[in-house]
Amino acid sequence: MTSSAGRNGPPSRRTQARESRQQAIVAHVVANGVATVTELTELTGASLMTVHRDLDELARQGVVRKFHGGVSAQPSTVFESSSEYRLRVQTAEKEALANAALGLIEPGMSIMIDTSTTNLFLARKLGDLGLGPLTVVTNYLPAMQVLRSMQDIHLIGVGGDYNTTHDAFLGMSAIEAVAALTVDIVFLSTSAMTASTTYHQEPDIVTIKRAMMQAGQRRVLLMDPTKLERTALHRLAPTSEFHRLVINEGVDDRLVADLREQTTVVVAPPR
Repeated sequence: MTSSAGRNGPPSRRTQARESRQQAIVAHVVANGVATVTELTELTGASLMTVHRDLDELARQGVVRKFHGGVSAQPSTVFESSSEYRLRVQTAEKEALANAALGLIEPGMSIMIDTSTTNLFLARKLGDLGLGPLTVVTNYLPAMQVLRSMQDIHLIGVGGDYNTTHDAFLGMSAIEAVAALTVDIVFLSTSAMTASTTYHQEPDIVTIKRAMMQAGQRRVLLMDPTKLERTALHRLAPTSEFHRLVINEGVDDRLVADLREQTTVVVAPPR
């Protein structure tokens, strides 16, 4: 998402305020199922016109469903899968996770990144490593667009059936392409995890992530705080099948201890 400060610059205060307001709206609508426009103006302190603009944008993204006088929540699979929406949530935390992930990459490596927006933060940083040539494999279109012009990056784009919601290539063709490769590290994220198990709400995403796990000699899981101590419909894999789990500071000590019984945990400091 391009801010008024430019594609690579920090977002403006107006952009930050809008994104914070829209996240508050989504959280309220999801928690309550429906909400009136009047209710949301009181919640955010914004004008009626501003809230209508926010709702129009969120409806366009498929996050909420707008009706006369209010909005209702779309099914969780819609807003949790929307790449455009996910790019605006937990941005500081994802930035910290990406910085920690950079420390695991060495010159000449081949890496694979999935459709998680955390991995887009990682992709944006790869050109600054100065590690010499890297091979990067991905099925995530925004990552391809970032990586295609980076010097010393050999990009392998995984094709397949294009999925608008995820802005990525999925399906059997993508799975077969991934299965034909072996990379040094695969970086993944997923929508939910407990101490023992990782989950995702969509079977198509589960199958491509499992194929990626098989392709990686090392598997690294990047998880922001919103994804911890949650479950979703489909089990992806046991936590113990990941060689490293990267999380943010501030996670409950009890949970961290439980996670460390399953895998090596790396705590990413703030930016």
